[in-house]
Amino acid sequence: MFAGTINLSGSLQLRATAVGGRTLLAEIAALMEAAEQRRTRYVELADRIARVYAPAVHALALGTFLGWLLFSDVGWPAALMVAVTVLIITCPCALALAVPVVQVVASGRLFREGTLLKSATALERLAAIDHVVFDKTGTLTTGHLTLIRGEGVADDVLRRAASLAGLSRHPLARALHRACPDAPLVDGVRELPGLGLALEGREGPIRLGSRRFCGVEEDSASEGPELWFVEPGRPPVRFGFIDRPREDAGAVVRELARLGLGVEVLSGDRPAVVGAVARSLGVEHWRAGVTPAEKCARLEALAADGRRVLMVGDGLNDAPALAAAHVSVSPSTAVDISQTAADAVFQGDRLGPVVELILVARRAVRRVRQNFALAFAYNLVFVPIAVAGFVTPWLAAIAMSSSSLLVIGNALTLAKRAPGRTPP
Repeated sequence: MFAGTINLSGSLQLRATAVGGRTLLAEIAALMEAAEQRRTRYVELADRIARVYAPAVHALALGTFLGWLLFSDVGWPAALMVAVTVLIITCPCALALAVPVVQVVASGRLFREGTLLKSATALERLAAIDHVVFDKTGTLTTGHLTLIRGEGVADDVLRRAASLAGLSRHPLARALHRACPDAPLVDGVRELPGLGLALEGREGPIRLGSRRFCGVEEDSASEGPELWFVEPGRPPVRFGFIDRPREDAGAVVRELARLGLGVEVLSGDRPAVVGAVARSLGVEHWRAGVTPAEKCARLEALAADGRRVLMVGDGLNDAPALAAAHVSVSPSTAVDISQTAADAVFQGDRLGPVVELILVARRAVRRVRQNFALAFAYNLVFVPIAVAGFVTPWLAAIAMSSSSLLVIGNALTLAKRAPGRTPP
């Protein structure tokens, strides 16, 4: 159990195994601080170029001055003017703007659409992914359980069961009570953690809870979350629940496959439940009953195979996997520790922002490369002309400013969707 876990009911006896800086929360916070201080590969490349670029430009300007002074009869004022022109035209503004302007425009666009980038390297890592791993509950599904009313349960039975369920904070009990909110609460109900609710009625014990707690034989074919209700002298009644997939989950899975990405589901839920959701969304590879440690182990195995994995999850048990993945995304409904571990957080009930993140990241990396190419092409064309003395200082200033505007304009194309693109 990690710090931040919510106890729904009952009492707990706890023993602290780590405090302060050794807790999982502290470790994840440290990871996030390191991520925020980390610079992208392209920023580091621009810095390395700048370290060489500045002395090279000044050496070129000095060489230009000496060349015109020694090998022409224009005199030192004219030679100095040509050297100054070279310095102006080689001002590294376009190179310096190549990466930051792309990051600002891409981050601003995603923010307007409800997605917050929390890491400076998130876009670069998102552009490189080739595999996506989803959690199920609260990620592929809405996380809001709904009672299935098509199982022939009488209204009076539902009302009696809801009277017990209204006294519990368990998600299934709360969903049952929502189906009959006017059911009166009863006194004397005991909640047994991990089992269910019990009430000593006039004719005998009344129970609402798991199969085992209610004495119902196990059935491996049963799908979906369930509660059982047993009363003396009456047959057991099953209440089935459904956690519906997000409205666009199937479209998102298909779009990810179209983009050439592998998709799989890792969930701690029962195999029947996970399998049903995976099949409904068209996901072939899935694993159920997975612990947080096993999720991390799976991500490490994928990384060992050369995969760059995007992890999408929301639960407390997803936090270690989110931190271990190549890059991670979490919905805004996730627990705080998962949002802290994720590289990006998206809002809303749709899963489409995951696809949009990947598309924007790929376009952003392309724009960075294009900006570098534009900056180098500008210098390749105009520097020799300036050295040859065919450019005046004011023309050099215009050319230098134009190169910066060209780089900014190229980055600004990220502010709108690509032609023909619509969200899944």
